[in-house]
Amino acid sequence: MRKRERENPCGICGHYHKYELGEVCGVCGHRPPASAGAQAAAGAAQAAAPRQDSAFPSEILKDFLFLGSYDNASRSELLKTIGISHILNTVPLCQNLYRNSFTYHCLQDEKTLQFDDAIQFLEQCERDKARVLVHCMSGKSRSAAFVIAFLMKTKGWRLSQCFQWVKERRPQVQLADAAQRQLIEYEQKLFNSTVGIPAQAFVPTDAFPSLGFGFPKPSGDIQVPIFNQQAPASIFERVSPHNIPSNFTFGAERTTEVKLPDNNSFGVVNSSGGDSMMDSS
Repeated sequence: MRKRERENPCGICGHYHKYELGEVCGVCGHRPPASAGAQAAAGAAQAAAPRQDSAFPSEILKDFLFLGSYDNASRSELLKTIGISHILNTVPLCQNLYRNSFTYHCLQDEKTLQFDDAIQFLEQCERDKARVLVHCMSGKSRSAAFVIAFLMKTKGWRLSQCFQWVKERRPQVQLADAAQRQLIEYEQKLFNSTVGIPAQAFVPTDAFPSLGFGFPKPSGDIQVPIFNQQAPASIFERVSPHNIPSNFTFGAERTTEVKLPDNNSFGVVNSSGGDSMMDSS
């Protein structure tokens, strides 16, 4: 490898090529978007354009679950570099490019999100300790919805928590309205009919305003229940020391006078009081 290839890699795919001049990468085939303009103005256009997504997919669950785009799925060498061996293709129109290198599972329904089918595949990958990539065209809506559904099913998290978890690890995620609706229905299916999945504490997020997650805050101050604070009267206040009930006696009633032994027989002198000395040994 030449020195310039080591020191000046492409910021998009990681391989050296003259990206700003429109040169196609000779390693992974990466090229600038078609709207970049002529090569002479490519530098200015690139500076004004938003930053391109990384060539690497986003790691959602460590050493297991990755989320990305079709562009990520087309870079076989990069996928092998991070150890991915299985690919969940959520778009029927996307081709499975490397059937000899990866284990594919392609969903066939374009409109309905087949959550259960995808989750079965992902659970098998997890049992096999395989790294799996979930992708759609852009890696923002459809594939993200399947990852969120998988987290709800396997982790027991609510929809808002799963979305925030994925959004923090892949900021470009933006669910479409149809994906949002189907995720809400799936959440209701999981948490209303399945026993044993705990409802975790709600984590608010401003990145998902259309769903209106969270619980309504009660209007006004919450009224604290009022209990009877009046303490019962003390027994010493209710009963006078000089007014002991006739049927209540302290100790057992002495019926026979007990004659104390002669003090001189024990070699101990009793005190002048009526109580005997207590043994402290």
